[in-house]
This record gives sequence, structure tokens and C-alpha cells, in this order.
Amino acid sequence: MKFRPLHDRVLVRRIEGVEKTAGGIIIPDTAKEKPQEGEVIAAGAGVKNEDGKLTPLDVKAGDRILFGKWSGTEVKVDGEDLLIMKESDILGIIEGTTSSKKKAAE
Repeated sequence: MKFRPLHDRVLVRRIEGVEKTAGGIIIPDTAKEKPQEGEVIAAGAGVKNEDGKLTPLDVKAGDRILFGKWSGTEVKVDGEDLLIMKESDILGIIEGTTSSKKKAAE
């Protein structure tokens, strides 16, 4: 199934955090917080300003982002748990990192 967010909404896949501490202690799933880092899967076209002109989004598919703890709405697309959020819920883009798909290919 293809999913295309509308307007200023973004579809995000959470990026799982570290499973063990630097000292080697494994963190159980029940003690982990939900990650606040994700990868943009799809982004809407943008929002129209008062003049009717389309203002494109700053994020695009493949960007790694940080978002607030309670940001977005959880949805299931093709059996995968994803988030839909507005671009304003995104705190910033993490630059200088490769996406998870590129890491898997290496």
C-alpha cells in the first residue's frame, strides 16, 4: 500500500535506541522509553500561505529527525507501526548521518 501524507504532515518510522548501556547492561523493553528519533518515510506537498502559494516542507523522505516525546499519531501501515505528525512537531533534522536503509546495504 502506498501512503502519501497531505499538506504539512509527515510519515515517520521510529529509530530504535541502544539496547545495552556502555557498561554492558541490557535494557529490557519494559524499561525503555519510546525513541524520539525517526526517519521520514514520506512528506506532504506543503501548506498554502495567505496568497495561495504553496510553501514546501523543510523535511523530505530519508531525513533523520528528532521530535517531541508526545508528538504525532501512531498508525499501522502495511503491518508496520509508524507515526504521522505535522512538520511543526519536528524539532530538527539530524545531519551527517545515513539513513537506516543505507546502513543495511553496507
